[in-house]
Amino acid sequence: QVQLVESGGGMVQAGGSLRLSCAASGRTGSSYAMGWFRQTPGKEREFVAAINWSGGTTYYPDSVQGRFTISRDNAKNTVYLQMNSLKPEDTAIYSCAAKKGYSGSRYYYEYDYWGQGTQVTVSS
Repeated sequence: QVQLVESGGGMVQAGGSLRLSCAASGRTGSSYAMGWFRQTPGKEREFVAAINWSGGTTYYPDSVQGRFTISRDNAKNTVYLQMNSLKPEDTAIYSCAAKKGYSGSRYYYEYDYWGQGTQVTVSS
């Protein structure tokens, strides 16, 4: 079992930046790829970023490519999401997820563990 706790959410003006963190605990000795997803009421969960276990490969959708950066520190069991040039449409609850195995994925159903989420609000 792996527990995930997100932090770093908040309110920011358009054009600003936030850095989210996701701390993992529990059975973190196994290899896990990590991902970030976001969701707003009435909308489907949306893929935001993923990273493989070693951190050597990252994945982004077009909507955040060039603005968001996912990274990880395996020594600290922590994954980060640096979000720059934020837009009002980035407003959502952001959740991190862990997927057993080496490679990340853009598909939420391939992830095994989820955090509770952290709210990000971008004002115009």
